[in-house]
Amino acid sequence: MFNRNQVIRAAAAAVAFSLFISMPASAQEQQQRRGEPGQFDFYVLALSWSPSYCEAARERTPDRPLQLQQCTERPYHFVVHGLWPQYERGFPRECQVPAPRLNRNIMSSMLDLMPSPRLVFNEWDRHGTCSGLGPQGYFDAVRKSYDQTKIPEKFQNVTNYLMVTPDEVEDAFVAANPGLSRAAVAVTCDTRRLSEVRICMTKDLRFRDCPEVDRRACRRDKIVMPPVRSSG
Repeated sequence: MFNRNQVIRAAAAAVAFSLFISMPASAQEQQQRRGEPGQFDFYVLALSWSPSYCEAARERTPDRPLQLQQCTERPYHFVVHGLWPQYERGFPRECQVPAPRLNRNIMSSMLDLMPSPRLVFNEWDRHGTCSGLGPQGYFDAVRKSYDQTKIPEKFQNVTNYLMVTPDEVEDAFVAANPGLSRAAVAVTCDTRRLSEVRICMTKDLRFRDCPEVDRRACRRDKIVMPPVRSSG
């Protein structure tokens, strides 16, 4: 027969053992979020609607001049937010800490697509380090993914506020890009504006479906696309 103290000690040991058993799984999940370079399933090319980004930034700081490069220089429509390695569920990030150094010449070469030095450096640290590629190889892939994705003509020169549905935006990208399906593209939004179009690609940058990304898409009936800034 066990006395009361033995029962309590046994119960405590069981709890401690169960916590010990759960710890590796939790640690493994944390490691999975960091990930190993090159160990992922597909990419997401995230195209940000620059006018929405700039309008939201102005609303956050209405009393200060906007100093963001992409909001003060030439007119931008869709710009590259990033090319993100993904798992079928979830995604890795910051796979090398500290990240290998990004040469400033590479950074400068990307400013036509990613109009912010800080953005280029951050995307390399957070996502590029998970690609399994070096800095030049990763940003070559960013440019290739953008170059082979056609921006629908109707979104290249938006001069007035445009009210659209997420489905209309997805359909326009599908129509402009042979081989792209509705299941490979997702629109994201804030409370009222189009934020991004996210397009899924294989590791060799061919369009592919991605149900998990599509499930996180914008669910609003209507969203606004602010106009492209005037070049004047």
